[in-house]
Amino acid sequence: MNEEHIGEIVKGILAGTSSTDGIFDKHKMEKAIDDGIAKADELKVGVTFCFMDAGRVERMLYHMPNANLVSSELAPKKAWSAISMKEPTKEISKDIQPGAPLYQMETMLDGKLVSFPGGIPLTVNGRIIGAIGVSGGLIEEDQAICEATVASFMKEIS
Repeated sequence: MNEEHIGEIVKGILAGTSSTDGIFDKHKMEKAIDDGIAKADELKVGVTFCFMDAGRVERMLYHMPNANLVSSELAPKKAWSAISMKEPTKEISKDIQPGAPLYQMETMLDGKLVSFPGGIPLTVNGRIIGAIGVSGGLIEEDQAICEATVASFMKEIS
């Protein structure tokens, strides 16, 4: 699948005539998760991975056996937040602090919005097609593992 084909899929999604099934292929997501697990193992941490499409549908969730339980709740919220805010979750925090333009947004969304690292939108041809959320380690570890997973997935779909 090349960038032109991905662009056509994105156009179809925006027009409501296609899906992201070709992009969110099970094998492509599994390969990216395997690469993310390699990074998690390198950091000696267990995490949960969540792939979510632009419609905010979870496409794949994988919880490593050594990951803490709260990570299975936070990884999808990180993916959802990255899509909904159209930016990595590590960038959200500055906008929701006291005195900032979006102060109290987290509480207005009943805790659904996550404002710390580990969620990254997936962008093709300037359009968000989904996001990956990773949770379970320190925020720096979640971010590093998410970056590795995103890089692998983007390589798989290009």
